[in-house]
Amino acid sequence: MTIIHISAECYPVAKVGGLADVVGALPKYQNSPDITSQVIMPFYNNKFTKENVFTTIYSNQISLGNRLIDFNVLMLKEKPLDFDIFFIDIPELLFKDYVYSSDDTERFLGFQIAILDWLLVWEKYPDIIHCHDHHTGLIPFMLQESYKYEAFRKIPNILTIHNAQYQGWFPHLKVGLIPPFNFNHVGLLDWGGTINPLAAAIKCAWHVTTVSPSYMEELKLAANGLESLLSSESDKCSGILNGIDTDVWNPETDHYIVKNYNIKTVKAGADANKKYLCDTFNLDFEKPLFAFIGRLVGEKGSDLFPQVFKQALQNNNINILLLGSGNPFVEEELKTLKNDYIGTYNAYIGYDEKLSHIIYAGADFLLMPSRVEPCGLNQMYALRYGTIPIVRSIGGLKDTVIDISKENGFGICHNNVSVLEITKAIDRGVALYENQSEYKKIRKSIMEIDHSWHVSAEEYIKLYKSIN
Repeated sequence: MTIIHISAECYPVAKVGGLADVVGALPKYQNSPDITSQVIMPFYNNKFTKENVFTTIYSNQISLGNRLIDFNVLMLKEKPLDFDIFFIDIPELLFKDYVYSSDDTERFLGFQIAILDWLLVWEKYPDIIHCHDHHTGLIPFMLQESYKYEAFRKIPNILTIHNAQYQGWFPHLKVGLIPPFNFNHVGLLDWGGTINPLAAAIKCAWHVTTVSPSYMEELKLAANGLESLLSSESDKCSGILNGIDTDVWNPETDHYIVKNYNIKTVKAGADANKKYLCDTFNLDFEKPLFAFIGRLVGEKGSDLFPQVFKQALQNNNINILLLGSGNPFVEEELKTLKNDYIGTYNAYIGYDEKLSHIIYAGADFLLMPSRVEPCGLNQMYALRYGTIPIVRSIGGLKDTVIDISKENGFGICHNNVSVLEITKAIDRGVALYENQSEYKKIRKSIMEIDHSWHVSAEEYIKLYKSIN
């Protein structure tokens, strides 16, 4: 069986969020003697593409409305990844130093057309086409409706929704950019009076998955306008929880962290990483360290952090460290806060992969007060490194973290996103930390939880076989 994953992101090539981590790991765990899992993604002008050498394996032109645009298909000359990855190089559209922008309609439509044009010349077509998010959402429609791709009608295709808030909307006046199709079926493209690639994919894909079971159910109630569509298509929808790449995220072998460790040596290892963080960011090693890693956007609840951090630092003898970027106003507030809480609070505005690994290894608690969290990987990384997650019970956080008040509980959960509830959750974390015997017991137990891709990859394989 040959599986093609199509995505705008793939770690370590280009990463904006969790989509990259999923697409960069799932194919690796799907590959076996009987299964070949590959990735097709855009060729960006970024650090990865500058540092590697590529070879051109196919060249042609796409028609984008009245324009003819050159494109190439590239492969790495060497194979640093654990699966084959193909790059769609459209210099006019995709070769940018960013992944997403304001002109994404033409960029990603050109990307999708180039992929299907290239697949037409394959000697043997893939057995499964697996699309990820709205950037690839017109592929299921074109497979089903575009005359040019009639040869693909019997190839099963799957859509995975990583985040339904973003749907790729564009006006009907651009419908001519799509390769000719039966215009009697133009309604498949429409949702709410506009062309909606994510909605079109939900309508046309053979099966739709989300990245956690709870997120699938939540989308039927809140999906940025797609609630009724997902409810009506529920028979072909399911949730499969994401996993993490336990080769990359392994405290015993992680080359980013200060000192490696396992369950038996977690105290010495975690302490060494915590000491590095405290020395680097002027924090007190003796106090519990609460951390946040992520985007400073409303979805993550981070707009409340300035108030939450003030209250938590006033109420408790703790440290707080933040790594992230996003809303400029929130960034500025968080930077200003450093002047008021010298020695107990600090923030790194931006992103640093190495630092993120050290924080997972050295923090005592990880904050994730998300308003929306389709799956969440950060809490799984934290568990793997023995850092206790403090989460809002929603989406994948609800599926992966059990509150310490319940049988076999190991995390701290709250139900709403408010300053009061987040600070109360931090208070509970402080109380747990003060009970060192219980804290150490939980820290060791969470490192044994298996959130590897093995189970999730097998679920996807079963799904592929059921529709093939």
